[in-house]
Amino acid sequence: MTSFSEVFFCEFYNPKEFKVDLFLIEKKTNTTDKNELANLVTSLAETIAQAGGSPVEFFFGEQLQIVYGVSEANSKIILEAGLTKAGIPYDDVSPVRIIGATIDEVRERASEANYLVEWDLPAELTMDTYLQRKKEKSPLYANVPETTFLRTYVREDMVKCLCLYDAPDDDAVKRAREAVSTPIDRLTKIGNINND
Repeated sequence: MTSFSEVFFCEFYNPKEFKVDLFLIEKKTNTTDKNELANLVTSLAETIAQAGGSPVEFFFGEQLQIVYGVSEANSKIILEAGLTKAGIPYDDVSPVRIIGATIDEVRERASEANYLVEWDLPAELTMDTYLQRKKEKSPLYANVPETTFLRTYVREDMVKCLCLYDAPDDDAVKRAREAVSTPIDRLTKIGNINND
């Protein structure tokens, strides 16, 4: 089994010499067909590259029916314009911050993630407070050794965060979230495609 991120980020990786930001693209889909999803991710990756961006990873939330794309890009406006020009409808493009891994580490090991948790952040929570809380709580994941926390993408507007895990099942993810006293608003398995 090969994940979207493992297959599609390499071909379109186009590093920039100047500073770029990180963005999360979300697109709902009605299909679970692996070929249709693969074609969608390919189109997204090509469009991002044509807009001057560099795809980092893509993953499919099976239960949420959402394709997520993480990309380096020069601006939200340019990225949205590229998607519109390509005729690719999308639900959201949001600046995000990555926690728990570097971009290079994600590009090397993106396929390890098999569960995604979305948490709708409390309105009063600030980025500074969130980051401090993350620093204090993350060591507690060691109490649930069967689950590995891999990384978080937290939106800069503090609407929500996406946490990715490598875990044997849903219950293991739930135990890990309980260990760090962090809610789950939405939990989904990350879908893979089979290239055999």
